[in-house]
Amino acid sequence: MLRLFHEPALTALLLTAPAAAPLAVTAGYALTALATREAPRTVPAPRQEETPRPQHAERLATVPSRGPAQRAASVTDHGAGDAFGHGEPAAVPRARGRRPADWVALVSPAVILTCGALLAADVVGNGPVAAYSALLRADALTVWMLLVVGTVALIACASAPAYLAGERAAGRATDRTERRYHALVHAFLAAMCLAVVTANLGVLWVAVEATTIVTAFLVGHRRTRTSVEAAWKYVVICSAGIALAFLGTVLIYYAARQAGVAEAWALDWPTLLAHAGRLDPAVTRLGITLVVLGYGAKAGLIPLHAWLPDAHSQAPAPVSALMSGVLLAVAFAAILRYRVIADAALGLGFTRILLAGIALLTLTLAAGLLLAQRDYKRMLAYSSMEHMSLIALATAIGSPLALSAALLHIAGHGLAKATAFCASGRILHLRNTTKIGRVRGLLSQSPWLGAAFGLAVLALLGFPPFGLFASELGIARAGFATGAGPGWATAAALLLVLVAFAALATRTARMLLGPGEPTDENPGALWPLALGLAACAALGIATGPLGDLLSQAAAVLERP
Repeated sequence: MLRLFHEPALTALLLTAPAAAPLAVTAGYALTALATREAPRTVPAPRQEETPRPQHAERLATVPSRGPAQRAASVTDHGAGDAFGHGEPAAVPRARGRRPADWVALVSPAVILTCGALLAADVVGNGPVAAYSALLRADALTVWMLLVVGTVALIACASAPAYLAGERAAGRATDRTERRYHALVHAFLAAMCLAVVTANLGVLWVAVEATTIVTAFLVGHRRTRTSVEAAWKYVVICSAGIALAFLGTVLIYYAARQAGVAEAWALDWPTLLAHAGRLDPAVTRLGITLVVLGYGAKAGLIPLHAWLPDAHSQAPAPVSALMSGVLLAVAFAAILRYRVIADAALGLGFTRILLAGIALLTLTLAAGLLLAQRDYKRMLAYSSMEHMSLIALATAIGSPLALSAALLHIAGHGLAKATAFCASGRILHLRNTTKIGRVRGLLSQSPWLGAAFGLAVLALLGFPPFGLFASELGIARAGFATGAGPGWATAAALLLVLVAFAALATRTARMLLGPGEPTDENPGALWPLALGLAACAALGIATGPLGDLLSQAAAVLERP
């Protein structure tokens, strides 16, 4: 077939724009913040006859006069409402009209989706495209990940204005902090898109490291003790993982140089794949192990997983949606790239055992912690570990059906989890707590919000017609059809999934059911959640025009 885009400049634009557009938006927010710095607050001088009270005494004196909603709002996401408000229902902030800055925030997702769609039209019929001496490259897997990143980003960025309005109503946000939030989010999107579109494994490592730096500030956005602690924990653990990934990348580079690959192409993914049979097995085995452990830390897999529940529970809800919905998937996409090289150099057995072992251990831990969970944001975080372990298991199985199911699971999980986390932010503003035991009658109090959250959890549980039902069914079929080893691993995984299913369903039912006093809500403001649920359901019913793209993306991951 003829190429849709004959001009190299247009191809370069389509490959550059997904990362360049978010960077441009980031620069815009940063320049606006510099141009409109808030003036420092002035404190009136005390009268001469009065003795100024210490600052802490003034704060203590003002606490009794604050209402329950304000007191509950002064605590953090982690157990919000527990210190003073005890989770009393709060007045829901009225939806405000969208400001220009809110619409600008949708530019990056729109550009990412547009470039992904145009690249898909070319890649599906004609194969990969590249630019800048093949530094940037798009194959079917790249395009699939771009579409997932763009769709989840659209849900998160569209949900951000309502979330920030709630933060502003609670006194936890200002114009300056909102601009800083938007600038960091779009820098985060730029780093993820660069990780997806680059063909150089060194640039891939730099992009994934950039996501760590940017999201650390987003996790600690509120600057409370618990959020800052979670941010430091995230930085330390993920930096250790990224260091392991760096060592693994260096070892792969060394193996490529020893195999006669030119220095400029020793980290180029297509080149490494073409010369995989000449790589030193011992060095490659060690390098792949370090890469899987390192990028596995960013994907929420054992053993460097401990950052995930703290970071996801403390980050703003739309940021949690991005981290759980696409950051984990982008990190795992790096593992998928390395797995193809490993299978070509070492055979299927090595990565199958490594990934299956990590998947089952992660799934066991996630299921056990879900049973004891009392915080709904942390519950969603452990659910992310469960789903990433299923993706890792499907990758270990390695058949075409399993790889297609893994990619479908990445998309379905991203859409459902983004919807659930964005809904959880609204629940936090409504009830002033993240404790499951203090949220009752959500369907009675806020029917539209409760329905959106409940449907998102149903999608995560794998109910039809949502996409996760089709992907989990595909993983199970592929596991039992591949052989005895993958079959036993799949059977064990299904038992653990049932445990996680029961824990998640029970706790969500407690939140949704029961009596509650109805509150005023604006169903039209929930359109990003409806979009996420509709897209997830559409994936489960029929992939439509994405079917060929999904098949070709899975073919990219098959052993050459």
